[in-house]
Amino acid sequence: MSTAFKSRLFRYPGAGGWTFAKIPKKYALPVTHAWGRTPVIATVDGHTWQTSVWWDAKSRSTLLPVPKKIRGNKDDGDWVLVELLFDAKR
Repeated sequence: MSTAFKSRLFRYPGAGGWTFAKIPKKYALPVTHAWGRTPVIATVDGHTWQTSVWWDAKSRSTLLPVPKKIRGNKDDGDWVLVELLFDAKR
């Protein structure tokens, strides 16, 4: 299953907070692993890597962590193009 959408990056509050792209509910994948994780192959603005999306009970949404090496100069509030492919091999 593959999907693509635009998402606005946001920095999770607190010291050492990560930067995430929120996945629209209609594209959210079911949780398949512990800690609310689902393995995916993610592409953000043309940069692809293996990762997991996470169900966040606090915000009641599925989140894609987007590391600095992937997002480049983009940060909190910037829009990105996200493509997700469920990674059934992991």
